[in-house]
Amino acid sequence: MSAMDNDNLVREFVEAFNTKDAEKVGTFLHPDVVFENYGETPVKGRDNVVQVWEGVFRTFAQVKFETVNQAVNDDVVLAEQVHGLALPGGKLAPIMNLAVYEIRDGKIAAWRDYGNPQYAMKLLQS
Repeated sequence: MSAMDNDNLVREFVEAFNTKDAEKVGTFLHPDVVFENYGETPVKGRDNVVQVWEGVFRTFAQVKFETVNQAVNDDVVLAEQVHGLALPGGKLAPIMNLAVYEIRDGKIAAWRDYGNPQYAMKLLQS
């Protein structure tokens, strides 16, 4: 895939989170994807990552993700994002995130999210 294709793939992937449909999110993932979130134990395999996001979507009343800036170097995409999350009865918390994606065979094969989980918890509890 070209750099433009990889750029579009990741932008569409981020937009898919706004549907709160984990299966739709999964369509962008390579079967052998490895997802690392804020230094937690890596989640391996598309089905397992989809299962994680099913739980996230059940937990949060609102999910609104957006890309702020994005850079592409061949099959690696760096994306500065805002993950807007709201617990039931809570306000939307704008959680800043940096994601690194590695693309293989037109799908996301590696995905690492970097952020500050303590700050995210503080925002969610406000």
